Amino acid sequence: MIYCEIISPAVIILSMNEKIMQHLTIITDEEKRILSGETRIDRTIYMAGDRDIISGDKLLPKGKSIMVRPHTRFIHFPEHTHDYVEFVYMCQGTTRHIVNGTAITLRQGELLMLGQNARQEIYPAGENDIAVNFIVKPDFFRGVLSFLGNEETPLRRFVLSCITGENEAGYLYFKVADVLPVQNTVENLLWTLITRPSNMRGIYQLTMGLLFVELLECTDTLEFSYEDQSTIMKVLRYIEEDYRSASLQEIARRLHYERTALSRLISRKTGRTFTELLQDKRLSQAAWFLLNTDTNVDDIAFMVGYENMSYFHKLFYKCYGKTPKHYRDCT
Repeated sequence: MIYCEIISPAVIILSMNEKIMQHLTIITDEEKRILSGETRIDRTIYMAGDRDIISGDKLLPKGKSIMVRPHTRFIHFPEHTHDYVEFVYMCQGTTRHIVNGTAITLRQGELLMLGQNARQEIYPAGENDIAVNFIVKPDFFRGVLSFLGNEETPLRRFVLSCITGENEAGYLYFKVADVLPVQNTVENLLWTLITRPSNMRGIYQLTMGLLFVELLECTDTLEFSYEDQSTIMKVLRYIEEDYRSASLQEIARRLHYERTALSRLISRKTGRTFTELLQDKRLSQAAWFLLNTDTNVDDIAFMVGYENMSYFHKLFYKCYGKTPKHYRDCT
């Protein structure tokens, strides 16, 4: 007669969780330096050059599309973006994040997904606040897209935007601490990434696909933001109100964007460059002044932001097919 020992799933989950936590609670060399007095993050670990963009090439082993690393505790991470997709999973305790200007307190069992260029600030975590960061290259998601079906959902839109780069500043915040299937799948994914079995990429994609299927059932727990539309509205409002002195550099600074990233977003969402949008506003305002006031043409040019009068006349003629004087006299 053969006797089989039956182990309950709860015991298996607990055992795996303990092993994962043993791995994640170790004080790293970086954290030891912080505890010894370092007050700022070591940019050489995370960033290439002077820009506040955390680089996937710095964190991912060469040739890899996904990895997991414990979140570095005890230190403040100033506002930054990533050139990869990041998932933050809270294993224990809490961490406080500011994402695209929104405060998020990530609690045990919750999951935060950040698209490329989402702006994130992280406050110092304590010793017992254990989070993990999944570092994922966008191309990894091509292997899991089929799990999401064809229905338009925030998660499917997020994954597609990661692959195409169409919506680089969005985030998804899943409050799934009480959803046991999600917890188990995240732990299985962590276990695989830590133990590194053979055929890892296939296992990662299958497990990530299963996680996405489970998250599709958790829309009632979801908070999300696609910042691109609100950003464009802020840019257009800025041009409308400050057209005389407006500049791409200034609005990028106000919105905490890298200048070229904001320029690409504007072009992608409006089909026009920032300069073209600003020019349209200045010239339409000049046309209004010409028709509704007796102000001298050169003064109008200065009022709408042009100090080079010949350049203003050239732009106005190109837009309206008439010189400013002819436009005033014949309209």
